[in-house]
Amino acid sequence: MNAESVTSNGLPDGVRRALEISLRGADELLPQDEWVRKLQRSEASGTPLRIKLGLDPTAPDIHIGHTVVLNKMRQLQDLGHRVIFLIGDFTTTIGDPSGRNSTRPPLTREQIEANAQTYYRQASLVLDPEKTEIRYNSEWSDPLGARGMIQLAAKYTVARMMERDDFNKRFKAGQSISVHEFLYPLMQGYDSVALKSDLELGGTDQKFNLLVGRHLQQEYGQEPQCILTMPLLEGLDGVEKMSKSKNNYIGISEDANTMFAKVLSISDELMWRWYTLLSFQSLEQIEALKAEIAGGRNPKDAKVALAKEITARFHSAAAAEAAEQDFINRSKGGVPDDIPEVSLGGAPLGIAQLLKQAGLAPSNSEGNRLVDGGGVRVDSVVISDKALKLPAGSYVVQVGKRKFARVTVS
Repeated sequence: MNAESVTSNGLPDGVRRALEISLRGADELLPQDEWVRKLQRSEASGTPLRIKLGLDPTAPDIHIGHTVVLNKMRQLQDLGHRVIFLIGDFTTTIGDPSGRNSTRPPLTREQIEANAQTYYRQASLVLDPEKTEIRYNSEWSDPLGARGMIQLAAKYTVARMMERDDFNKRFKAGQSISVHEFLYPLMQGYDSVALKSDLELGGTDQKFNLLVGRHLQQEYGQEPQCILTMPLLEGLDGVEKMSKSKNNYIGISEDANTMFAKVLSISDELMWRWYTLLSFQSLEQIEALKAEIAGGRNPKDAKVALAKEITARFHSAAAAEAAEQDFINRSKGGVPDDIPEVSLGGAPLGIAQLLKQAGLAPSNSEGNRLVDGGGVRVDSVVISDKALKLPAGSYVVQVGKRKFARVTVS
């Protein structure tokens, strides 16, 4: 059942509001009646619920697709609940097989530690650091040892494990499944036992793992957690899920101007989905904005507002305003106020070599390709001659829509 299709009539105002916030943009909330009881108990006792999100540090940076679940955590955090940001430094050594059609190679301890150093710093741009509990699952996973691991494995059956879609498909296709891959959902589920979580969040691809957590909590005599799955955010292309490998992502560490411009590049249709999943505006505010657009207001106004909100979250309100002005300048063919200044020797300097030395192209061959594609301007003039050599002087060099440099050749 789609989470947004469930009504909340007859509940106390505080519980109803908390349920509506829980369901906003969600894919599934399971079981909803248990979550309502937890909310009612929390409101009556004044005891915050424990809400868990685990992320494996498989890469050093987070993109805004990852922040869909972080946004939900922040919304629940603002209701007064205790959020636990769990860094899966132990589970990363196993490798999450979710959605994989082959065994996933585990990362080294050095890679994991390097990536983990940046994870919470980036997540704290969304979460309130003062109200966030940060944990590492090696705290309880390492002490388990071989005996504890065997005892844990005895609490789940192979038949149940093979119900998992990716394992089932790989088995039927004759593709290998390593025994250690069965340990991943068990260890992620054991995290819920160790943290006594009331609710665990994850993407739709994590549903099986989250349900294992419910099962193991019952096995250990705990009240089982509820699970809340969030959809995977479509990337800039509006088709594939956001991914660095597909180059359709916005990294939260990207500069403000690039972030702002990338948000403006999405389609009008995708914009509203991003509003639901990424914006902190209320659903009532978003619906009012939709009505204005339907009534004739330019949809670009709504997209600019979204771009400024997202850019301000990861930079600042001032940076978002400056990024908007930068985008306006570029759209008019103007030059941004703040562009890097580079001094180069060797005049006359070939255009490809200039692009490389100025940091506007990674190599001479890439510089030539950019010229062939009509993507290079010098003082607003498109360059088409790869043999061009620039004499001594100062030039504003532009590559594509976003890269500029003021280059002085001597």
